[in-house]
Amino acid sequence: MTHIENIPHILQNGITHTTSPNANPDFVPIGDSSLISTRNKFLLNNGRRLGEYIPFYFGARTPMLYVVQKGFNMVEPTPAENIVYCVSSVQKILDLQLDFVFTDGHAVDGFTTQYTVDDIQNIETILDKNAINAKYWKDENDLDRKRRKEAEFLVLGDIAHDAILGFLTYNENAKNRVLDFGAEIANVHIKSDLYF
Repeated sequence: MTHIENIPHILQNGITHTTSPNANPDFVPIGDSSLISTRNKFLLNNGRRLGEYIPFYFGARTPMLYVVQKGFNMVEPTPAENIVYCVSSVQKILDLQLDFVFTDGHAVDGFTTQYTVDDIQNIETILDKNAINAKYWKDENDLDRKRRKEAEFLVLGDIAHDAILGFLTYNENAKNRVLDFGAEIANVHIKSDLYF
């Protein structure tokens, strides 16, 4: 997920890091800056910092999106119309031979396990698809559901624009803006049910 104002740079340069030579000088952040800072310092099992990776969720309507849209935790609310999902796939990342790690829950949670390319053939059994695809994550009978819903696919370094298979927007206005930025019409879809 990203702010719609970042889409022109993504179409040109892909998804880039702040430390990349191709970094977006006009990047518009969304999300909890204190969590972003924690993630930047968080050490993964492979010795790299989590901040070196570009994170993707496996599903939609995540707790992070809720915070971004509603404005909790001292996060400025961002209207759904200004939030765009950038979509890729595990297969696409494998085809491009990009380095990645994936998790069975929120990456900085102590209960979360990290996995590598060696585990990719077991991804279907590692991930809790029911939690990932759940519309809501609060469950008094399953207090760990929120963590599992936030399973992540983490790609090392910048991601070229051809690794992005499409964009999902909240409404027609957002779709038209993304198209005006230069996205292919076949790759932009309205999915308002994936927002809050």
